Amino acid sequence: MTAVVSESRTLAELDDTELAGLDAWWRANNYLTIGQIYLQGNPLLREPLSAEHIKPRLLGHWGTSPGLSLIYAHVSRLIRHTGQQAIYLAGPGHGGPALVAAGYLEGTYSEIYPDVSQDEAGMLRLFRQFSSPGGVPSHVSVTTPGSIHEGGELGYVLVHAFGAVMDNPDLLAIAVVGDGEAETGPLEGSWKGVSFLNPERDGAVLPILHLNDAKISGPTVLGRKDPEEVRALLRGHGYDVIEVEGSDLPGMHHRFAAALVTAWTRIRDIQNAARDGSWDGTRPVWPLIVLRSPKGWTGPDSVDGITVTGTWRSHQVPLSGVKDNPEHLALLERWLKSYRPEELFDSAGAPVALIRDQAPDGDLRMSASPHANGGVLTRDLDLPDFRTYAVDVPRPAQQRTESTRKLGEMMRDIYTRNADRFRLFCPDETNSNRLGSVFEVSDRAFMERVTPEDVAISRDGRVMEVLSEHNCHGWLEGYNLTGRHGMFATYEAFAMVSASQTVQHGKWLQEAKHLPWREKVPSLNVLLTSTAWRNDHNGFSHQGPGLIQVVLTQRGDVARVYLPPDANTLLSVADHCFRSRSYINLIVIDKQPQLQYLSMDEAIEHCARGAGVWDWAGTDDGTSDPDIVLACAGDVVTMETVAAARILRDRLPGFKVRVVNVVDLMALARPKDHPHGMGETLFTELFTDTVDVVFSFHGYPGAIHQLVHGRPDADRFRVRGFIEQGTTTTPFDMTVRNRASRYHLVMDAINNAKHLPRGAADLKAWCQSQLDRHETYVVEHLEDMPEVRDWALGDWAARG
Repeated sequence: MTAVVSESRTLAELDDTELAGLDAWWRANNYLTIGQIYLQGNPLLREPLSAEHIKPRLLGHWGTSPGLSLIYAHVSRLIRHTGQQAIYLAGPGHGGPALVAAGYLEGTYSEIYPDVSQDEAGMLRLFRQFSSPGGVPSHVSVTTPGSIHEGGELGYVLVHAFGAVMDNPDLLAIAVVGDGEAETGPLEGSWKGVSFLNPERDGAVLPILHLNDAKISGPTVLGRKDPEEVRALLRGHGYDVIEVEGSDLPGMHHRFAAALVTAWTRIRDIQNAARDGSWDGTRPVWPLIVLRSPKGWTGPDSVDGITVTGTWRSHQVPLSGVKDNPEHLALLERWLKSYRPEELFDSAGAPVALIRDQAPDGDLRMSASPHANGGVLTRDLDLPDFRTYAVDVPRPAQQRTESTRKLGEMMRDIYTRNADRFRLFCPDETNSNRLGSVFEVSDRAFMERVTPEDVAISRDGRVMEVLSEHNCHGWLEGYNLTGRHGMFATYEAFAMVSASQTVQHGKWLQEAKHLPWREKVPSLNVLLTSTAWRNDHNGFSHQGPGLIQVVLTQRGDVARVYLPPDANTLLSVADHCFRSRSYINLIVIDKQPQLQYLSMDEAIEHCARGAGVWDWAGTDDGTSDPDIVLACAGDVVTMETVAAARILRDRLPGFKVRVVNVVDLMALARPKDHPHGMGETLFTELFTDTVDVVFSFHGYPGAIHQLVHGRPDADRFRVRGFIEQGTTTTPFDMTVRNRASRYHLVMDAINNAKHLPRGAADLKAWCQSQLDRHETYVVEHLEDMPEVRDWALGDWAARG
């Protein structure tokens, strides 16, 4: 493309022919946008507009749409001249009708949805389906060809754009930032993506800050700021600011064409220098366009004597009383006819040749880009054999290992084998989370100044660390949706910072499953460490397992929650997740040294079943129902359950205890409620149909009650879990505070068993005395009692 760059001065100048085509396309897109908001009949105005042609409910957003359409038209022209691969991300997600219209004019929409044909009947279908029952949403949703970013929840357009171009050197992501969106915390934190983008191996993001000075009911901060303050802000973030302002035509076409070509030329100059060896390695100053155009541009200047265009009143539906107000109906008709539809569509209702010619060829159309349907480009990971990282476990619950350290070793080798399609995203906590083995093969990515004191930081790094959950989560989403693989690892409590992103991504995946033209994409893998039960020094603020609850509320066709209790189960789960497509895989395990329970072969079998009886931990001989079932899901609570079973074995001989561990949380659900739900036979095999179950759970107790709803006598499940009791304290004291310690579990077992041997009352009293002793000991000695702190199961747990 270097030769093309040298011709950019000519490209920046619009001749009359190109101007006519651009303006016609823009007018057609505006016409189709308004038609989607208002019309259910008479799509081409071939008869006088009447009330019966107006939808009963007027829904949609006009104000941002003309600016979005202008940008789309000019980027398409750039693509036609240069062959640049590009995707379009609309931060103002309510500009949905503009992007739907763009896909329709490019022909992609009709290719995907044949009933929305390029004729009068198809246009009517396009109009009637918008924001209507059985139709499409008003956002740039998953149903919109070319979209990887819905935009309805504002703030994430830049993080998705930056993620999309990482390890994607030929892609340009056009990221339109609305000025209302620019007020959100996630967006304000995402400008810094340029500090991590390497022009040698990554593509480019072109942010276009669309300032129209209005949001839903008032002015925007950046819209009202002095332009020099806005320039200073964006320059401070590291951008070369290019500005376009006005509403005059054709002047705006000329100015925006020149600005876009200038920005693209600077991008290509940066990339060419990085790729031909002439780059000095300093962070490039990437271009950014500030587009100032009126809100609701080309719409009615005023309605009922009140100014509309250029104000917040044009944000949604400028004419709201059209069906019942003849004056408003006439105004709408004049507004639609101002675009001269008879020039834009032929007698059959299809776009005329002048408009069709504005579309790039084939997959270069932004609505048809394979990058926006990332499953098309996805290559499976070349994964090492996870068994080679196994921890040797000759006897269960006797040795301690930092389980996530083994996962770090596995990811180190995944990096080596997949240098162009795998990344770890972590908020400055890779080493803290014991994943630091990845630094043996990759530095942290960083394009800013590096000092001699820095460790494992360079412009060539591909481990993504930035102290922002929003950035890490969003970068991975963009990376996944364009066909690459990765993992987002963070402290458990702070996964809630970006939990709304998790929800929105899940909704995207859910809807994509209903669209046969949407290919499956790599799963969003989330690893939570530094968990609620082991934040010894950080305290209550760092103690919260809420993301489990968030993921559980999502539909079973995308939601997966795994609670591996040790290293070998973690490795097995991780291998499965890295191979999967179009899921949210939530993996929860702490980083601290923890007891190891299963050999690798046992771990693989256990993970495949999702749950199983640990015969070595209980006293159940399997010939009849036990007296109590002790179940567990989660690493710390598994240790407490195994310890409780040991106490019952030692102190209540003859009391039959069955220990069940659950690694795939969704296995508890019924098959009709989740694809991973275990059948009735297996559920009975594990939990019986009548014996009481004391269930020790990593998260909030209500989650287990939710999952076992509908199972035989679900009320027999007594759940211990996190109940918002926390502080800066010892690991065991966290279980005591949340009434989930081994002593609480023993007392629960005694209280709920239908048969009790002699000595049960004495054992309850002993458990209470141990809790009292703990309370005194931990304050005096600042650590747990030795028999708890150093507890291991002992030789009696030999398998078989």
